[in-house]
Amino acid sequence: MKTRTLPLAAALLAFAFVTTAARAQTTATANAPDTSSAGQTASKPATFDDFIKDIKKPVDWFSWGGDIRVRNEYYNNIVTLNGAAPLNHQDVVRYRERIWAFVTPLTDLSFNARLSAEPRLWIEPSFVSAYKGQSSMEWRYGMADNLNVKWNNLFDQPISVTAGRQDIMLGDYYDWWLVSDGTPGDGSWTFYLDSIRLTAEAKDIKTKFDLIYISQSAMPGEWLPTIGRSTNYPVTDQNEQGVVLYASNKSLENVQLDGYFIYKRDDRVTFTINGVQKTPGDNANIYTIGGKITGTPEEHLQYSVEGAYQFGTKQDTIEGVFAQRDIDAYGAKAKLTYLFKDPMNNQVSLVGEFLSGDNPNTTGKDEMFDVLWGRWPRWSELYIYSYIYETGGRIAQMNNLGRVGPSWTCTPIKDTSLSLMYNALFAPEETPSRAVAPVFTKTGNFRGHYLQAVLKHQFNKYLSAHLWSEFVWQGDYYDHEGALMFLRGEVMVSF
Repeated sequence: MKTRTLPLAAALLAFAFVTTAARAQTTATANAPDTSSAGQTASKPATFDDFIKDIKKPVDWFSWGGDIRVRNEYYNNIVTLNGAAPLNHQDVVRYRERIWAFVTPLTDLSFNARLSAEPRLWIEPSFVSAYKGQSSMEWRYGMADNLNVKWNNLFDQPISVTAGRQDIMLGDYYDWWLVSDGTPGDGSWTFYLDSIRLTAEAKDIKTKFDLIYISQSAMPGEWLPTIGRSTNYPVTDQNEQGVVLYASNKSLENVQLDGYFIYKRDDRVTFTINGVQKTPGDNANIYTIGGKITGTPEEHLQYSVEGAYQFGTKQDTIEGVFAQRDIDAYGAKAKLTYLFKDPMNNQVSLVGEFLSGDNPNTTGKDEMFDVLWGRWPRWSELYIYSYIYETGGRIAQMNNLGRVGPSWTCTPIKDTSLSLMYNALFAPEETPSRAVAPVFTKTGNFRGHYLQAVLKHQFNKYLSAHLWSEFVWQGDYYDHEGALMFLRGEVMVSF
């Protein structure tokens, strides 16, 4: 990693020193003897937390907050899969700023709004289409990435409806599989879905039902205006509509059963990015039926198993031919965790996942599993970029994948977590589903060895930081040898 990526690491150390010193001074002040007049009881001074709370919620019906996230990310080979190719090194600092407000004019009626922006400083020439080859500050644009209204206890029943731009994540926490991110084109800047969500609880049978309608535009300014020019920045590859039916039942002790049906329609659109016309999307009608079971059979064990089958039609480009095919695809994932329940909170897990790939020998069929609105770094920040050349330029369109391996997490000291994960990665089909570059052998099934290490620390309720690293040693699925590398340092301030 070049020395220009080191200032953020120095900043992390500086933040750690300042915060630790501040914490020590706060403790010393709290423990200092009362020097007020003899025989009198001093009133308790307001704390900093009380001060912030009063500012953030000045009245009962209004609250607000915000955060600033700074990330320095370094990539090696992951967007080219070839260490000798141009732009194989990427070094970027991402500055995400958000501010939000929550208004409750009536007991069961609330309004939620959030403004967000993420300018980026490219230290190495950028690989992204809108700023390709440039190395300077990319200011991008600002937007309302949340703007919705929510009505609870509809008709005096346990029913709520939320309409507008909102974040929706379905499934296991931070392992959301098929519904989580409607904007994969802007990285982890935003996650929103333009949608209407109806939620109802049947408490007598311990079941929650969700009915969701989604209408997602490829361009960020289609539904709501952006602050600044955003025409070069599609947030996804096509216009998308969909319906999600999701049910979650907890009637069995220590078991949760989920079932769902998802319909997604894709409509191709043509973008003009820096004067160049591009049509990267599909025309598709995708139907997905799936289910999930999670449970804790005893206090030290947790498990989760999820699977889905897809059918329908998709019209896209394979080997230069734009044609319609019938979908016949499936995917599954599973995780088993043992919790030691010891002072360091040690946990070990075994994870596995399978996503079908397209078989080039089946005429008129498309066996590629589509992760729908699940194109986000669910288990890897690095590997989502490796799919750019594998799926017609699409980040995180994961498919044709088998992975298995262990992970370990612990809390070595208070407010600090360490995690390690290894996966062996495989490709069920030797031929990539939508390859657009000659960087695959088309004769191998082993993708490679994957390793992840993450160190996180929460300095206080306002300040956190992490150091993140990932590596892949390429297997015979790829045409080039050598390691892929992703490194990141992050500082986040929330208020």
